[in-house]
Amino acid sequence: MDTQDESSVLQYVEQFSEVFNSMMQEALKRNLDNNGGAFAPVADPQQISAMLSKNVQVDGAKLVANQLQFMEQQSALWQNAAKAMFAQQAIEPVIQEEPKDRRFGASQWADNPMYGYLKQAYLLNSKMLNSMVENIEFEDPRDAEQAKFYTRQYLSSVAPTNNLFTNPEVCQEILDTKGESLVRGAKNFMRDLEQSPAEALKITQTDPDAFTLGEDLATTPGSVVFENQLMQLIHYKPKANKKVYERPILITPPFINKYYILDLDQKKSMPRWLLEQGYSVFMISWVNPDASLAAKDFGNYMLEGPIAALDQVQAITGADKVNMVGWCIGGTTLAAAAAYLKSQGDDRINSLTFLTSLLDFSDPGEVGNYLSEQMATLVEKNADQKGILDGRILGMSFSLLRENNLFWSYFINNYLKGKDPTAFDILYWNGDSTNLPAAAFKEYIRNTYINNKLREPGAVVVDNVPLDLSKIDVPCYFLSTVGDHIVPWQGSYLGTELVSGPSRFVLAGSGHLAGVINPVEGGKYPHWVNDQLAPNAEQWLAGATKKDGSWWPDWNAWMAPMSGKKITSPKPGKCATHPAIEDAPGRYVKVRI
Repeated sequence: MDTQDESSVLQYVEQFSEVFNSMMQEALKRNLDNNGGAFAPVADPQQISAMLSKNVQVDGAKLVANQLQFMEQQSALWQNAAKAMFAQQAIEPVIQEEPKDRRFGASQWADNPMYGYLKQAYLLNSKMLNSMVENIEFEDPRDAEQAKFYTRQYLSSVAPTNNLFTNPEVCQEILDTKGESLVRGAKNFMRDLEQSPAEALKITQTDPDAFTLGEDLATTPGSVVFENQLMQLIHYKPKANKKVYERPILITPPFINKYYILDLDQKKSMPRWLLEQGYSVFMISWVNPDASLAAKDFGNYMLEGPIAALDQVQAITGADKVNMVGWCIGGTTLAAAAAYLKSQGDDRINSLTFLTSLLDFSDPGEVGNYLSEQMATLVEKNADQKGILDGRILGMSFSLLRENNLFWSYFINNYLKGKDPTAFDILYWNGDSTNLPAAAFKEYIRNTYINNKLREPGAVVVDNVPLDLSKIDVPCYFLSTVGDHIVPWQGSYLGTELVSGPSRFVLAGSGHLAGVINPVEGGKYPHWVNDQLAPNAEQWLAGATKKDGSWWPDWNAWMAPMSGKKITSPKPGKCATHPAIEDAPGRYVKVRI
């Protein structure tokens, strides 16, 4: 970019800045007034300082060594910058970004001396700050992880790519559109701010009008055959003229998300594939609660969710036992429900499948960084005031676990470049947030992420029944994914040690979503199998065998032999006691915040 171009960029920005700043100040004032000054999308230096003010020990020698190295590299960077301004040949950079860092992909970051300096200065400062945190020893390992996490969030937020004047692609967009991109970006920001809660910025990640449930997504035919305050039960239509296993499948998705991540389209639909394998399939569709359901706690979700659904599935099919499946927090809920039933001598569960689920929260992953005692208390207070935990806050929190891919990239695209995001089914689902009743949220995080009580026999009591996961003696299938940033696969593996029945553990490629929804036809990711459990996750993996393609056939081969003989399939809505209430996907899943 030459001097004339730079002048043009400045001219466009100056012409627009007064109106833009006025809009921003008005919008931020609204959020500050509504939230007592707590509006903040990411960590700031004060949060990092709070982490560092705890009981710590500092390795002084390493700290001095890192400072000296930083000063040497900064000096080299200044010299290189001066040379680059006059030299004709390329200057070897002092520091390079990590290979997976896609923020600096534009050629100007390497070719233009000014941008090259900005990038390298940022990377050097980031390295220095990260090294400082690494050289601090905390009494509590959780404090160390939080300090690293919030340091990373801060550094990601101040990257030169996130600024109008220091991102070459943004400057080029301003030139190409003669400043119109600034106008579009401001409009996009105001649209998102109006659709955000006071506590968080909900960035639009995909075209919100690109999909319609029941037409583009959640299209597997079926009927809603039961409903209560917390869920609807969907019975999927069996394949024509196809007999089914006498023991059906009941799926419990997470109640912090919409169920249709499991039924995106005809290709990426787990229910549709299970129907093709000859199963009778039922799905829980959770309500999107408002404040009227504030008192519903985790026990209610367990009793009125999988346990209530189990009653209805048996009444419809006449099956003696049911194969039950849970994903993420749905798997945790299902484990609690199974322990509850076992404690009362109830043997109606035939098998349990846990998809990327935690039963032991000793290794909760980066989600645990949000849930210090201080942070949990603040969030609980907010939930009590509103009666719910706003699902958009959860959505932004999960996005910030992969902040550069799921937050700042959209910040740049939508606001700085003034572009609209493209249509993408998984991101549409990701933006279709679900609230959580205050009581359920508080009880869940206290018993799991904060105090890790579920793993302790009798520590969690529901409806006067102490829960003991060791009483679960049915066959269990644990599926985890190697790149899961929400449920670390090593943490999921710990669940195999809590149940007493025969367990199979399988590790799939990719992450929390794509690794699970990896269909047989065109499945991109491999999986690892090991018929023997090991004392720990690493030893299990060392003895595992890599298999190409989807893990779904392995799951089917495990479940089919214990699902009974083939019978004529019951038709959705044809049971006299359970007539069809409405067609799938039902009303509950269509309620948006």
